[in-house]
Amino acid sequence: MSLPYTQEMLDSIKKVEAGRAARVNGPEPVRMTADQKTALLEAFHPDYNLDSFEEIKIGPNAGQKAPKELVEILQANSRIKDMDIDLSNPDYDVDVLVIGGGGAGASAAIEANEGGANVMIVTKLRIGDANTMMAEGGIQAADKENDSPAQHYLDVMGGGHFKNVPELVHKLVTDGPSAVNWLDKLGVLFDKDENGVMVTTHGGGTSRKRMHAAADYSGAEIMRVLRDEVINRGIPVVDFTAAIELIKDNEGKAAGAVLMNMETKEILVAKAKCVIIATGGAGRMHYQGFPTSNHYGATADGLVLAYRAGASLLYQDTLQYHPTGVAFPAQIYGALVTEKVRSMGAMFVNVDGEVFMHPLETRDVAASGIIRECKERGKGVPTPVSEGIWLDTPMIDMIHGKGTLEKRLPGMLRMYMRYGIDMREVPIVIYPTLHYQNGGIKISANGMSDVENLFVAGEAVGGIHGRNRLMGNSLLDIIVFGRNAGQQASKKCKEVTVGELTLSHVDAFSKEMADAGIVTDVVSPKLLPEYRPEGVTRLN
Repeated sequence: MSLPYTQEMLDSIKKVEAGRAARVNGPEPVRMTADQKTALLEAFHPDYNLDSFEEIKIGPNAGQKAPKELVEILQANSRIKDMDIDLSNPDYDVDVLVIGGGGAGASAAIEANEGGANVMIVTKLRIGDANTMMAEGGIQAADKENDSPAQHYLDVMGGGHFKNVPELVHKLVTDGPSAVNWLDKLGVLFDKDENGVMVTTHGGGTSRKRMHAAADYSGAEIMRVLRDEVINRGIPVVDFTAAIELIKDNEGKAAGAVLMNMETKEILVAKAKCVIIATGGAGRMHYQGFPTSNHYGATADGLVLAYRAGASLLYQDTLQYHPTGVAFPAQIYGALVTEKVRSMGAMFVNVDGEVFMHPLETRDVAASGIIRECKERGKGVPTPVSEGIWLDTPMIDMIHGKGTLEKRLPGMLRMYMRYGIDMREVPIVIYPTLHYQNGGIKISANGMSDVENLFVAGEAVGGIHGRNRLMGNSLLDIIVFGRNAGQQASKKCKEVTVGELTLSHVDAFSKEMADAGIVTDVVSPKLLPEYRPEGVTRLN
């Protein structure tokens, strides 16, 4: 199998190889100062590209900015517009309705079931078709002797530029050790040493080694166990069925959802005493034209549903562009290259073989540095697809011993080997990819949104990570806040009496659009991305 790199790329690799021994044996690159980081972010991070944002005109966040693509679907027509939906005879009647079948939704359902609630999961794809499955590097938790939740708290707040909601961060870090222990007892196969002690590593922006992993497929392993637990408990899962609108009762409380079968387009009604939104992220919105590491269904559905129902958003203007997305080959363009690669020693190297920044700066800073290297300094590595910079992966075996990369990063190795690239022998080309929705729906520490009985968990939540998330804290938050939402909803539903079901809030939102002069043909939630070229119709 021949290496698919161009001659220009091969010439650049010679420069990378020439300095490798010095990088392995020499001192680490210098960390950036706070002022340098701020200047870099303001100049190159996509969140500061003001041309890509616009003002929200209606709803709880009116007057605030958001990506244009998000504003378009927040201020769009409901999918149930002009439908005559009978709410008097629901197809499903449960205590707790969980919308979303990823790690947060599964965790919530398990805990709601444990609390004695009649719970049901509804998901537009299949249970496990979620960003959880695609998380690679690991899950943070301060459970080692040289660490503490207080130290973890400081790292999270610093990584989020101190914009995080303190009570949410407090819950994240204090519940972290018990969350990992819960997963371990459920059967997650974390990496352990010969004594059965979990192996931990650093991540970008962490001051301690607190990253617990299952090789480089941590999310898939966690989702495997959660999915099995849902099935073993007999929790009903209605798959290939999307929530297209929330239902409220005549007191304005969340009381269920209008559902649509993704294949038949049949409309169904689910009544519930409490609703949990766990719909995940927004990568498939492709903000600013960026590629994404996200799964096919990540289209910000939960934000649309909650916003139309009257729930506030928080930090909806900030996204995470993971610094190491695949820039070549084209077949996996935008796919994630886990931060674990850098935590094990691989460094950023430009086309001239120069290291231009520390490999474990926080993700927003690292992404901005790579964009600057390519766009301003002209030192990107040209490929047949786009440009990027080298991630010098052969350093890993040089540092830790031959065979380490294959043992600790088997998924990464296999992914690249399919295309004739052996990352043990040659560096790989990376560029930032749209990875995580930092902002989302505003919640309190009990997981409830502004709308009573509407809980939120996982990537659909805003505020936990402030304006930037550190590696390993997303797998942690889906467990901590997923479990929390399930526990709180199972308690709350015992005291809830659902009133008359209504969709009047949908009509009210439509009127607000009209009063603001918003005229659009767009309907939302989006549900799935559209990749067909303009003018091409679907074959029957």
